Amino acid sequence: MASRDITPFRFDIPQHDLDDLRERLARARWADEVPGLGWSYGPPLGYLRELAEYWRSGYDWRAQEARLNEFPQYTTEIDGENIHFLHVRSPRPDALPLIFTHGWPSSIAEYLDVIGPLSESFHLVIPSLPGYGLSGPTRSTGWGANRVARAWAELMSRLGYERYGAQGGDWGTWISRELAILKPDNVIGVHTNGMITFPGGDPDEMTGLSAADHARMGAWQRYTDELYGYKLIQSTKPQALAYALADSPIGLLGWIVGVLKEWTDCEDTPEDAIGRDRILTTVMLYWLTNTAGSAARSFVETPDNSSKAEEEGVIAELQNGTVPHGVAVFPKDILAPVRPFAERINNIVRWTEYDRGGTFPAMEEPDLFANDVTAFFASLRG
Repeated sequence: MASRDITPFRFDIPQHDLDDLRERLARARWADEVPGLGWSYGPPLGYLRELAEYWRSGYDWRAQEARLNEFPQYTTEIDGENIHFLHVRSPRPDALPLIFTHGWPSSIAEYLDVIGPLSESFHLVIPSLPGYGLSGPTRSTGWGANRVARAWAELMSRLGYERYGAQGGDWGTWISRELAILKPDNVIGVHTNGMITFPGGDPDEMTGLSAADHARMGAWQRYTDELYGYKLIQSTKPQALAYALADSPIGLLGWIVGVLKEWTDCEDTPEDAIGRDRILTTVMLYWLTNTAGSAARSFVETPDNSSKAEEEGVIAELQNGTVPHGVAVFPKDILAPVRPFAERINNIVRWTEYDRGGTFPAMEEPDLFANDVTAFFASLRG
């Protein structure tokens, strides 16, 4: 029988792993590029070389490691996999437990700037997704949204939390919604930054859309036409990509930075929206754990379309949600949600649109994010 033990954890990366990374960066073989293309084909050579040199000679992992270790961390085995999570308890005994779910290409580092303000009102549980960071590499397939949601329900039960909220972005929007459908008596509400929404097929539903809604649909069309390549690769042949990302830190850096450029509210580079140290810490949590490949597998497995899930009728995308949802909409979020479509299958009780921010608001606009989360759950508790 698998252990239900919860074991304290601290980051302490062996020095030889950091030395190996610096050596690989120093002897990198660089790809050529056609001049004048900017970011249209991916990260420009000049920008990536400069960022990689800072990674090699200026970035301080030990300082970032110490920052991560400021917060209590644990591991536990759930459904055959090791799950790593932060667990930061509020000083308020009546605080609401709240579980956060990040997406790709993100990590627990996404929430570092909001742990302080949010822990004033919430007991925070911030796990690494199965296959990501210290929750990977996964040893089995099938880690779709439904299975992750079941693991999260088990995690909250082990921590002694019977009533709690859920928050998520990117993959986390699907998983948090799935968790609420699986455990409607336990989850008091779901807050998401963004939400994946689609038309229902009725031509009349398009006539009442606002100009902003039409703009979001246009952004979604651009995403599927021009920015979808990463998903097509990772959702079909993730193992083929995994070899490159596991062996080359430059390859991993370029893969993630190219996505951040398109998914954040930035002008010239992702660093306009997210500090370069936070970008590199995110990359490091994939590199040091060798989980870029197992994280890519999540694109095969989510949305969960397994026959077992279909038989049990628990696929979130096909079910109406009854648990209250709050949605924070940021203009450069790739999900570009449309409220009338979201309301068709969700119980939307709060919808707030902001004029800045992208797919990772906890890093890009931490004050807006923390305030919106707090306000939503405060409204549910009276």
